[in-house]
Amino acid sequence: MNVLLRKNMQLIDTNVILRFVLNDNVEMAQRAAEVIASGAYTKPEVIAEVVYVLKSVYSTPKDKIKSIIRGLSDIIRIENSDCVVHAIDLFSSTSLDFVDCLLIAYHSLNGETVFTFDKKLNKYLNTDTM
Repeated sequence: MNVLLRKNMQLIDTNVILRFVLNDNVEMAQRAAEVIASGAYTKPEVIAEVVYVLKSVYSTPKDKIKSIIRGLSDIIRIENSDCVVHAIDLFSSTSLDFVDCLLIAYHSLNGETVFTFDKKLNKYLNTDTM
């Protein structure tokens, strides 16, 4: 996303997204919805934290998290959105954590070389099926 496009948009953080998704604080959820509707963007690291909080704190099932993130990608501009969507699809169908899935997506879609000592992650990085 270029700088000119972001100029009229607000970068939103994990808390804004969680209030919007969870609607656990009506006032904050309404304000979050307004900011999102007026144009918002976020970054993959924010999405990673959203996934982590939904899974760890709220015990949200992976398929529900996948649905939430895919829905968010329709209404919020997410930098590297193709990688985020690829990662959330992989996350929902494996035992990998979301950040590892994001690294796999960067490797698979962007051709980025990932160096890791993680044997499980290396197994996925070294297959052509991702």
